[in-house]
Amino acid sequence: MANAIHIDDLAAPRLGEVQAGALAWGETVSVDFSEQAILEAARRHTGLMDFGPDDFRERLGVLRKAWDTDTEITGFHRSVLHGYLVRYASNRLLIQDTLQRHPEILQEPIERPVIVVGLPRSGTTHMVNLLAADRRLHSLPLWESYEPVPLPGEPASGDATDPRYRRCAEAWAGMQQVTPLLAAMHPMNPDHVHEEIELMGPDFASYNFEWLSLTPQWRDHYYAHDQTPHYEYMKNVLRLLQWRRGECKRWVLKCPQHLEQLPVLMKTFPDATVVITHRDPVAVIQSTVTMLAYGQRMNRRHVALQSLIEYWSDRIEHLLRACVRDRESVPAERCVDSMFHMFMADQMGTMEQVYAIAELELGIAPRAALEGYITDHPRGKEGQVVYNLQRDFGVDPAALRERFRFYFDRFPVKAETY
Repeated sequence: MANAIHIDDLAAPRLGEVQAGALAWGETVSVDFSEQAILEAARRHTGLMDFGPDDFRERLGVLRKAWDTDTEITGFHRSVLHGYLVRYASNRLLIQDTLQRHPEILQEPIERPVIVVGLPRSGTTHMVNLLAADRRLHSLPLWESYEPVPLPGEPASGDATDPRYRRCAEAWAGMQQVTPLLAAMHPMNPDHVHEEIELMGPDFASYNFEWLSLTPQWRDHYYAHDQTPHYEYMKNVLRLLQWRRGECKRWVLKCPQHLEQLPVLMKTFPDATVVITHRDPVAVIQSTVTMLAYGQRMNRRHVALQSLIEYWSDRIEHLLRACVRDRESVPAERCVDSMFHMFMADQMGTMEQVYAIAELELGIAPRAALEGYITDHPRGKEGQVVYNLQRDFGVDPAALRERFRFYFDRFPVKAETY
């Protein structure tokens, strides 16, 4: 296989000089996960005081207590996680301040979005970036999702000269230093179109936190609570972004979490077109746990292969059972079921189907934009990771697949991993 990447040190990582240095530095840093420390850091960063409704403090408490008491998290990653919490608290202050000063933002219409829904590692990222090539649609670049509102007094050019863009680019460069193979699995460059649940971060909500660390406490809290208020919060931040851009256009969005929140999604965006991507869950799990295990060389003192396979097998099953249960909550005339193997074999054919259901004209200009994106972003452009579930995790793919028979019975998904 051309550009094949073999990761043969998942369980016992061989660290490079930069990685070892970053881990050593992390052990010299003292991080305070108290609520007071996090919120005061956000206030100093922004110069603002009003966080809005206080319900977020409970959710913040679940995260900071879980991360502070997990002795397996490295000092380096404690610093990273603390930075996430301060950034989200800062964004909450900035969003609250903007909405207070401009209440008209809440009247911005978010109409007929096209929302890509599907398992992680099932083609959702490629599809949303492909759709975003059509400039008639609003999309959410990573840099803007990380900092939706500029700091007071900062210029906001909305391009590569924007300080928010530069900070995102610097973070990506740093990430590539400590986890250099990540680009082949999930690129995080500033222009990369990101998931809108990042906009739930300032509300300290969403399953996104499960990707940052093994935190079953957070998963259980998320399961136990209605996510409708957090979807509404996210929609209001989309309104804010649209207001800042000064142009009302249809949005293209995407997130795997929506698979288990379809009724909430449709309540929030009742006129949405929904594209559900489907892929062999064993291939999804294999890709997911390999990526996360690779990252754990920087995140945890011991790579938790068994915990990862157990956690994410359960997590993928939960997503799929909810999808099978709630699929009919999306009106049939506004939903496309896209099989991964068919999408990869005929990308433009799939996009023609999506455009027809979304009632978007696929004329000469948008077709050229989509075809150009496909040409410029072939699968495996940054290298193709060779996955091996049996070798790396001791799991028989065929045996694991039996757990998902209910899903194969519902959708014509092609098995990929044997």
